[in-house]
Amino acid sequence: MNRKTLSREVGFSLGNVGKGIKLGSSPSADTAVKIASVLGVSVEYLVTGENKSSNKNIADEQTQLKLYRKYHELIAKCERLPEEQVKFLVQIAERLEK
Repeated sequence: MNRKTLSREVGFSLGNVGKGIKLGSSPSADTAVKIASVLGVSVEYLVTGENKSSNKNIADEQTQLKLYRKYHELIAKCERLPEEQVKFLVQIAERLEK
């Protein structure tokens, strides 16, 4: 995947992606999850270049990445809400679950 596609998929500017690669900087945890999800790799591999996780950890991480891919827009919207509104949404979800 080229930088332009990565920046579009992750939602960052092309300049920021290039700068991060050039400087060799490590992304924040949230950013690492987004990038790893788009690239289809583990966060561990993205950050360290190695993947020493057990099969169970890999399966758990793949499940988490699938959920993130499915709900990333909803998560982003929730992150912009005030805490009280997030709590309200959690209450609604709990009631719908019952």
